[in-house]
Amino acid sequence: MSPRLRLTSTVLDSPEPGVLADFYRHLLGLEETGERDPDWIVLRNPHGGPGLSFQREARHVRPAWPAAPGEQQMQDHLDIAVDDLQAAVAHAVAGGAHVEEFQPQETVRVLRDPHGHLFCLYLPD
Repeated sequence: MSPRLRLTSTVLDSPEPGVLADFYRHLLGLEETGERDPDWIVLRNPHGGPGLSFQREARHVRPAWPAAPGEQQMQDHLDIAVDDLQAAVAHAVAGGAHVEEFQPQETVRVLRDPHGHLFCLYLPD
């Protein structure tokens, strides 16, 4: 019999975990759990499902987008479904996101959080 496994969180490295926690709380309506630690913060989804966590990494390097030889490559990104792409982009930017110049699809917007992690807002099919 296989053990029971359950994904609870995606962890993002950051030189300032509190800045990212505040951004994603604003963006996604997540709730902070426990005492705020300067090196580790956990946000949970109040509706269930995986949350986000943030750990201090002083040497975090922003990935290149689009990918470029010799640059820090993107290893992952968050996909976030939205019902109104224009309003969702405005909400993200108001919280501190930056819209990337290169946009590969009409129904997707690639943005960066305040520490350079890439995420996509998209209209589901």
